[in-house]
Amino acid sequence: MSGMMNPVGIITGLMAEYFNQPITRITANFSWFTGGIFVGSLAALIIYEWVSLKSALLVIYGLVLLSLISLPFHSDLPGIWLALGLVGACCGAGLSGAAITISKSYEQERRASMLVITDGCFSIAGIVTSWLAVQLVVRNIQWYGTYLFIALITCIIIALTSLSTFPDHQTKGRFQEGTARESWPIGTWICIFALFIYTLSQYSLFLWLPNYAETRLGATLDEAGLIVGRFWTGMLVAQIFSAWWVLKIGVRRTLFIGTLASALATIPLWGYQDIDGLVLFAFVCGVVNLGLLKITLSLATQMMRMPPPRLVSALLLGATTGTSIAPWVSSRIVEMSNNYVVLVVASAGYFVVLALVTLAIKLAPEQLAGNTGKEPMRAPTRP
Repeated sequence: MSGMMNPVGIITGLMAEYFNQPITRITANFSWFTGGIFVGSLAALIIYEWVSLKSALLVIYGLVLLSLISLPFHSDLPGIWLALGLVGACCGAGLSGAAITISKSYEQERRASMLVITDGCFSIAGIVTSWLAVQLVVRNIQWYGTYLFIALITCIIIALTSLSTFPDHQTKGRFQEGTARESWPIGTWICIFALFIYTLSQYSLFLWLPNYAETRLGATLDEAGLIVGRFWTGMLVAQIFSAWWVLKIGVRRTLFIGTLASALATIPLWGYQDIDGLVLFAFVCGVVNLGLLKITLSLATQMMRMPPPRLVSALLLGATTGTSIAPWVSSRIVEMSNNYVVLVVASAGYFVVLALVTLAIKLAPEQLAGNTGKEPMRAPTRP
């Protein structure tokens, strides 16, 4: 999903020129992909209650592969948007499946650590696909070249899934009885809304930062693409560190520090007017992030004695909803104002996330008090 989303700010200019469409319209129509993510996350609330993880993931990534390799054969935009919409739906459902697998395989801070490690894969995808997109665009290779590379990665995912063993996640027996009696604390709902605002702000920021750098700061396409790549490089550094650090200081402290630092780090992205400094600040913004998405998800799951698969899917639904509407919302802001204003609005969104996360932590002190990070791991069992 990260590999699909992060090249968007780089390839939209080429797509706009190729299809003779305004760049704001092309960017807004990527809501087909992000809207598909929302649909897939919504479907995941039901899918994993009835279907085994392995079977579901094999079907999901098989559809991703077919959709991606179909892109070169579409000569019109509607066909492209439909294919990307299906990819988005599968990405949303697949992301939930991955998070459920981890939440059922590990306990407490170890769960948070493993979730952050998966975010490291998101960052690697962002680094690789952003760099690849720039290289292909400057060589006038078709806009879908990056997505064909992702199709190759999808083949590897399918092969690994077919060879792997997954935990039993379906709600049966004692687990079903416990989760049936346990209501979702208010803190979990706050976390869902925080994830919505977070992804809406982050993707709005990095959808338009390359365009802002080109049009306002006179950056070249290489320099503009480097901004996104540096952000994801910083994210990777942070996630490697955070996977260890969360075991030492706990989820609550890691989350608060990361949220506060991320909010402050977004200010120079629209307040500093030099392209070299902007590249550096993008890297810093990634470093101080500390894997906010998965740490927030872990915080919410720790608020329940036995977090059900539906809670994990609901948390990711909140996140993917923000991702889904980011292209459309940010494009509307740009049309009504300019690409500078959208960066300021996205930065303000980070401060809203800080307020929500702080409230969620304060509302759940007792549930988290016993989390020391020393709980044993549960070994995955065969379905």
